[in-house]
Amino acid sequence: MINVYMPKKVEILSIIPQTDIDYTFRLKSDILPRHGQFLQVSIPKIGEAPISISDYTDEYIELTIRKVGTVTDAIHELKPGDFLFIRGPYGHGFPVEDFKDKNVVIAAGGTGLAPVKSIINRYYRNPKEIKNLNILMGFKSPKDILFEDEIKKWKEKFDVLLTVDNGDETWTGNTGLITKFIPELKIENPNDTIVIVVGPPMMMKFTCLEFLKRNIPDENIWVSFERKMSCGIGKCGHCKINETYVCLEGPVFNYTKSKQLLD
Repeated sequence: MINVYMPKKVEILSIIPQTDIDYTFRLKSDILPRHGQFLQVSIPKIGEAPISISDYTDEYIELTIRKVGTVTDAIHELKPGDFLFIRGPYGHGFPVEDFKDKNVVIAAGGTGLAPVKSIINRYYRNPKEIKNLNILMGFKSPKDILFEDEIKKWKEKFDVLLTVDNGDETWTGNTGLITKFIPELKIENPNDTIVIVVGPPMMMKFTCLEFLKRNIPDENIWVSFERKMSCGIGKCGHCKINETYVCLEGPVFNYTKSKQLLD
């Protein structure tokens, strides 16, 4: 009998600093998850934390991990050649097969960019899979921007809007919340447009409302909940919202369901 709680030992191949507190860990693994799924990542005697998969190939997976607590603090002390323990992937991902030949808009706030990075890179490698891609990204400040090198690459093929809540004296780009820019977004056919929204709960709530004002149908909007998980298999109830187990039915939800869950 398979023990679903048993983690697998994986080697850290490289560590890429993104910000002072956000590092991307590349782990040796042949896991092929669905875009938007998550892993449970652990260090023996320290603890376990749910982490979204930010990218993957058939040789490695990448996890972008923010230093925010006991487990993630310990992970940030590790170096290439050290080992982590993972189990999963868990949850439902984005149904990208349904996005084929559609116009796609991705709106990501802060660390919400990590769960959708693999989708963006998928379309970067296979741009003919969809009609076009618009990316809206918002961060608190310039020093909080993730994946700067990849953002430069994405700008070569896609319409990319990067904004910060508060710029500093060196910032010459956009300032303001993502919601400020949605009314200006070019949307030719709302019924043929798929919208993906990932970020803090309030960001997702008001971003989705702005897209509804642009006549995007509820069923064309997808969100991902970065809600505290524990077991990953619907047993402990830590991620439960009303009667919904986010780890099982999510973390990716269609807006027809998520509008009842945004809390």
